[in-house]
Amino acid sequence: MTERLKELSFTANAKLNLYLDITGRRRDGYHTLETVMQSIDLADYVTVRRVEDAGITISCSNPLIPTDRRNICHKAAVNYFAAVDKSFGVNIAIDKRIPHAAGLGGGSADAAAVLRALNILNGNALSEELLLKVAAKTGADVPFCMTGGIKLCRGIGDELTEIEPFPERVYLVIMPDFLCDTKGAYCEYDKNPLPRRNGLAKFLKSGSDFPEKMYNVFRVLYENEKIAEILDRLTVLGAQGAELSGSGAAVFGIFDDFQCASAAAREFPTLFTAVCRPVQSGIISESAFI
Repeated sequence: MTERLKELSFTANAKLNLYLDITGRRRDGYHTLETVMQSIDLADYVTVRRVEDAGITISCSNPLIPTDRRNICHKAAVNYFAAVDKSFGVNIAIDKRIPHAAGLGGGSADAAAVLRALNILNGNALSEELLLKVAAKTGADVPFCMTGGIKLCRGIGDELTEIEPFPERVYLVIMPDFLCDTKGAYCEYDKNPLPRRNGLAKFLKSGSDFPEKMYNVFRVLYENEKIAEILDRLTVLGAQGAELSGSGAAVFGIFDDFQCASAAAREFPTLFTAVCRPVQSGIISESAFI
């Protein structure tokens, strides 16, 4: 029956970084991180179809997203086929809901969905361990997005550790009308590395106070007044804590309930907002066609 499977659709959930610090730099130039990531129900929808024609084709509902080799989903497919030493024609369709270049892991989530789908369409040729290795080769956040939930991630994001979920809260995600210079921030860090915060242990033990213990080194590196203004505004509107996600530019505030978060969202009428809840999976199978 698996051999007749032709198409799979997945919900590819975004992530938030509740804690993020740079811990060093490897010889190959990659920076090592210490971060706690949480999946949320803001999601893209990815459909992967096995087709007769050879090659990898990609379509996307957002015209700003490249659909050629620059798309991380193309890289994911190439890496998968290299790992199994075979290939077949595949069409990847992305219904884009997660803002791009936001630090929310949208591209990584899409790539994770592609890897999961290709492996199922190929009869689960790779074990979960090997599939995660392909994910790490594809992108730093892809291994987390393969499994999702809440995890402590180290290395370049590929060393995953299960942790206890925090008390459930509601997350208001806001995408500003500007992007962040991630490359420039890393350059500034390399010139004058910030000392490690060493606050991870306290954060993991913070329980219901976790919104107040959040940290993101990029907010310190950017020293961006526009980001600070949004975070301060979220706090005024009732957020228990507010922080940058990933390397930005998306920010989020944490609220007690959906109503408070929704009321705060209405205070940013010109910006992208999403009121979200945490989820315990990175990608979720939506349908299969046989």
